[in-house]
Amino acid sequence: MVRPKKHLGQHFLTDLNTARRIVDSMEYKTSKNVLEIGPGKGVLTKFLLEKGANLKLIELDIESVDYLNSHFDGQKMEVIGGDILKLDFSVLFAGQAFSIIGNFPYNISSQIVFKVLEQRSCVNELVGMFQREMARRICSPPGNKDYGILSVLTQAYYDSTYLFTVNEGVFFPPPKVKSGVLRLVRKESPPDIDSYERYSNLVKMAFQQRRKQLKNTLKPLYPEGFEHKLLMQRPEQLHWTEFLDIFKEITLNRNS
Repeated sequence: MVRPKKHLGQHFLTDLNTARRIVDSMEYKTSKNVLEIGPGKGVLTKFLLEKGANLKLIELDIESVDYLNSHFDGQKMEVIGGDILKLDFSVLFAGQAFSIIGNFPYNISSQIVFKVLEQRSCVNELVGMFQREMARRICSPPGNKDYGILSVLTQAYYDSTYLFTVNEGVFFPPPKVKSGVLRLVRKESPPDIDSYERYSNLVKMAFQQRRKQLKNTLKPLYPEGFEHKLLMQRPEQLHWTEFLDIFKEITLNRNS
């Protein structure tokens, strides 16, 4: 028997209709390669196999790993026992790109998205269930309190869509908040950013003090005398393309 473990943030989805709806939301961009994160007792796994996915699962909970290997014995899938945050995406499908799906543990959901962004060349698509506020934050447009670091960085590389809300009662144990399912599809023509690390550092620095103008928060990054009209704005007012414009101008001025 697999018991949900609080320290792993496990809330097992029990409603089959919701599970089917999540799996049906995946577009399988370019291939049927799929990595499922945190499958638990395999409620999504069942429908993924019916779809003919070339499936790999990663699960940290040893009880769940044993259950999955036993319950789906003989199925064309691989269960990896381990931590998603330590997994090298580039070795999963012999270098081929893949999609990600999962009912993500709330306590590491933002870290999963950051990892996807860092290894984005491997990930064509993501369909995931998050805490509703987190899902809305990722998909949020500029101009409101939900808009932040994850919004800017994710939307630069992925088209994001908030799909639907999931109520607490379809989980065991039920969480104290509602969940939200979103889909991310990697852009065919991503922005030309010479250093994701430096770009993400700029965005994170901008939102550390989101009520201040960018001329103050980003001052350590640009050379003396640098001017840009967008520096008079606060971070939540700028579209991701405007952050990119600032980044490129700062880079150009520092290299000139």
